[in-house]
Amino acid sequence: MCKATGNSASKVQRSRKWLSVPRLSIRRQLGQLRPPYLRFRSWQLFKPLVKAGLYPTTRVSRAVYTRAPTRLLSRLWGLVNEVRLPPWLRRPLLSMYVWAFSVNMQEAEVEDLKRYKNLGELFRRPLKSTARTISSQYLVSPCDGRVLHCGRTRGSQIEQVKGITYSLENFLGPQGWWDSENSGGPFLQELGINPSNRLYHHVIYLAPGDYHRFHSPTDWSIQHRRHFPGSLLSVSPHIARWVPGLFCQNERVALCGRWQFGFFSLTAVGATNVGSIRIYADSELRTNHSRHVKGKYHDSSYVEQHGPTGLVLAKGDPLGEFNFGSTIVLVFEGPRDFKFHVKDGGRIFMGEALGLL
Repeated sequence: MCKATGNSASKVQRSRKWLSVPRLSIRRQLGQLRPPYLRFRSWQLFKPLVKAGLYPTTRVSRAVYTRAPTRLLSRLWGLVNEVRLPPWLRRPLLSMYVWAFSVNMQEAEVEDLKRYKNLGELFRRPLKSTARTISSQYLVSPCDGRVLHCGRTRGSQIEQVKGITYSLENFLGPQGWWDSENSGGPFLQELGINPSNRLYHHVIYLAPGDYHRFHSPTDWSIQHRRHFPGSLLSVSPHIARWVPGLFCQNERVALCGRWQFGFFSLTAVGATNVGSIRIYADSELRTNHSRHVKGKYHDSSYVEQHGPTGLVLAKGDPLGEFNFGSTIVLVFEGPRDFKFHVKDGGRIFMGEALGLL
C-alpha cells in the first residue's frame, strides 16, 4: 500500500482546513450578535413597507410583493449563476456561499471548490454515492429539505402550511388527460381515486444550501407532464404563511402517473432566483422563459414519448434538479392505513422513509 509523503499529506491537510468552513447559517450567525436590536429577523425585510404604512398582513402589501418582477430578476440571477469564475476567485467566493448557507461539502462528489466553474455548478452538485441511503419502504423522500406539511387531503383542498389551504384542482389542473370519460366531473373522480383509498400530500422545502437534485420517491410510471408558467415568489415558510395559494401562483412542473396504489404525482415548484427546473428525461421542457404566459399551461404526454407505460422510474432514480432553493409537493393515493412518520417542520433527507404501509 502506498503512503502519502510529508508534502502531499500537508497539502491534503491544508485542503481540508480550507473546506472546513463554519457550518452555521447567516441567520444563526447574525442572531448571536448583541445587543438584541441587532439580531436579524425575517420581518425586517418588510421594514420599508411598514414605514410606508403597508403592514405585511394587509392585502396591499401582498399585492405589492406578488407583482414584483420576480421572473425577470430570476432570469438575470440565472445568468449571473452561470458566469465562469476565474480559478483564483472560485474558492474565496464559493466559500462565502458555503459558510452562509451551511453547505456540507463533505457529502459532495467533488469537495474541492476550485473545481466548480460557477455558482450554478455548486447549486447542482451531485453527492457521493454513499451520502444517502434509500429506505426499503415503498415511499421515500425525493430530496433533502424541511417538511412544511404532510397529511391527508380534505376533499380537494390541501394545506400549504398549517391553517392555509389551496385547491388541488388549481394546483394540478384538469386531469382528463388520462381518462376523458371522467373529465368534467368531481376532481377526485378525475384522478381516478379508489373510494377504499385516501389521498395524501407531502410538502418539502429546499433551502439554498440544500442538495438541489431530486429523485424518484417510489417505483412508478410517469404518464403526463404539465408545465405551469407563473410567478417566482419565495417559497420560504415565512412567505408561505403570508401569501395564500402561493404554490398555485408560482411556476411549477407537475408529473402525474400511477404507482401500485393508484394515482401519484410529484410537482416541482419554482421560486425566486430559480433560473430553471430541469427534468432529465424531458429535453423539451423550458421553464422561466420570457415567451411563456402566466395563466396557461403546457402539456406533454410521456406515453407518446416513452411508450404505453410512460416514463418508468425505480425508487431513488435521478429525476431532475433546481437552481437555488424551491419546493417539492407529492400528492398520492394510498391505503387507509398509511401513516406518515415525519413531522411538520422536521428535517428530512433524500431516500428517508416518509411513512409506513
